[in-house]
Amino acid sequence: MIPSSRRAATVAAFCAVVLSLSPAVAQNRQVPSSAAELRLSYAPIVQRVQPAVVNVYAAKTVQNRNPLLDDPVFRRFFGGQGMQPEQMQRSLGSGVMVDPSGLVVTNNHVIEGADQVKISLSDKREFEAEIVLKDSRTDLAVLRIKDAKEKFPTLDFANSDDLLVGDVVLAMGNPFGVGQTVTHGIISALARTQVGITDYQFFIQTDAAINPGNSGGALVDMNGKLVGVNTAIFSRSGGSQGIGFAIPANMVRVVVASAKSGGTAVKRPWLGARLQNVTPEIAETLGLKINVTPNSPAAKSGLKVSDLVTAIDGQVIDDPNAFEYRFATRPLGGTTQLDAQRGGKPVKLSVALEAAPDTGRDEIVLKGRSPFQGAKVANISPALADELRLDSSIEGVVITELAETATAANVGFQKGDLILAVNGVKIGKTSDLAKITADGARLWRIVVVRGGQQINVTLGG
Repeated sequence: MIPSSRRAATVAAFCAVVLSLSPAVAQNRQVPSSAAELRLSYAPIVQRVQPAVVNVYAAKTVQNRNPLLDDPVFRRFFGGQGMQPEQMQRSLGSGVMVDPSGLVVTNNHVIEGADQVKISLSDKREFEAEIVLKDSRTDLAVLRIKDAKEKFPTLDFANSDDLLVGDVVLAMGNPFGVGQTVTHGIISALARTQVGITDYQFFIQTDAAINPGNSGGALVDMNGKLVGVNTAIFSRSGGSQGIGFAIPANMVRVVVASAKSGGTAVKRPWLGARLQNVTPEIAETLGLKINVTPNSPAAKSGLKVSDLVTAIDGQVIDDPNAFEYRFATRPLGGTTQLDAQRGGKPVKLSVALEAAPDTGRDEIVLKGRSPFQGAKVANISPALADELRLDSSIEGVVITELAETATAANVGFQKGDLILAVNGVKIGKTSDLAKITADGARLWRIVVVRGGQQINVTLGG
């Protein structure tokens, strides 16, 4: 599975889960009844949509460094002669104008790490753009055209829950950098949950040709409304093989709303519980396994560890990925209704839709001479645990960011690593880690939790 503006990869197989959908439909569906109808054109839709689909050009400066320069003897002998010139790495993708003030939604992987971002309109005009919000969990980002002095054409959001397999769609973007291109096809599957691209596994699958460069482009219905943002392709060659994936418009809408409200991060409802797939073994014992965080919305609603969740607001839930998508696309405020089975009996629960609390992060960058140099660390809050996909009951200090050239990155630390202890001292908060790394020890004995596994590391000596 590859992002459509990146590399190709081989994927042997993947699974599909199709949820029951609302009977409401957004399109007038009719099978052609004559040869004349087969000669009808999509041109009116394309002409309406095209001005709102843009090309996105991103660039970042990379310093090519000779590793021998790390040796002080080499540096003294050769001076600066070992330095190599900077290079500019460029990537291209597509985007969709979603607000007349100049807001553009695209894929996060298109602009990740970029120093410069430009937007090119269908009329060939180019604008500098700034990154307003990045959300790696959905692989979406929102850009804003700088110094915009006009109203731009936009696309309206469709209700992606109204899509049905077989609906005709158009994909528009900038494949291979050749310029704006339109392809057509159908929705070939819905609710793909085993694709492995983002945290929220709930993709629209289409056979409309999507190629590298289409990332961030529009997938539109026959009303010219945005039903999804093209994100990835299944490919063994790097080109389209008739299986493309798009992020549903209802998820895109949530990310765009956060950007419009002035946020730099996406605010989503927090459940405070972790759900697990029902296996035959679990079904025979506890039902759906749920870990519930005390004082969370899940706990306050009365959700219990042995409950089997079957639906949210009347929409059937087949697996945790489907639940997470449905729950994450609910607007903050108010409540959502869960249907569950408890001891073989139906139970209805009302869960408050509120954001996870994010107090006491105390985020700092460690600068002292230690294996943690250059790492940004924070105290774990419910919001941070949700962001990093950690158990929300965990307490302690976690690495939230690493500079590429930082010592911490070079020795192997990763974003999401939980630091339990350093040289026998328990690390409870960021100030504990800052204090012990300031001592400049020669030998470092570190206890880390990564992916739920404890790792003991010894460095220096």
